[in-house]
Amino acid sequence: MISSAGIPPVVPAGRMADRAQPVLDLPGGRRLRPWEPEDADALVAAGQDPAIRRWNLFTVADRADARTRIARMHERWRAETGAVWALARPDGPAVGLIGLNDVDLAGGSAELVYWLLPAARGGGLAVAATRRLARWALADLGLHRLRLCHSTANPASCRVAEKAGFTFEGTQRSALLHTDGWHDQHLHARVAGDPE
Repeated sequence: MISSAGIPPVVPAGRMADRAQPVLDLPGGRRLRPWEPEDADALVAAGQDPAIRRWNLFTVADRADARTRIARMHERWRAETGAVWALARPDGPAVGLIGLNDVDLAGGSAELVYWLLPAARGGGLAVAATRRLARWALADLGLHRLRLCHSTANPASCRVAEKAGFTFEGTQRSALLHTDGWHDQHLHARVAGDPE
């Protein structure tokens, strides 16, 4: 389908919905895989972690709420509006989340988001997962641009973005309301053809 401006979509509709969400291998035997109902406890734990709650504005009431969120993740894949993976070892519990929000196939863009449970932090997993998902989104799915935004008060996310090959593009003033008030955000991005 061609837009009213005569521009064809960057990624044709159906590229996600017509396929199963892939499992993406990471170094060290971990992988990105679709969330499963059995992962509800990991979402509950994330909803109770102060850092995840602070930087991701993320809360989960209980296991039932977590299962509802997991079902919504699968709905978003089918609707081609989002793609969310669990970070885990094969047959192991989820230790983090990484995904694409605000997927715009026609415009060729999405926002990359992630968090890790405390035991998974500090070993480079966020960087490896961010690189892998960016590679899939740009090369396999066919998006043109990925953005990664974080509070300027969160230097750990800034390091992940830079190490994963996302170029710093600027500061968005007063861009996101956190529990302690409005935060400026750094905007990082990768476009198709950028080096990792």
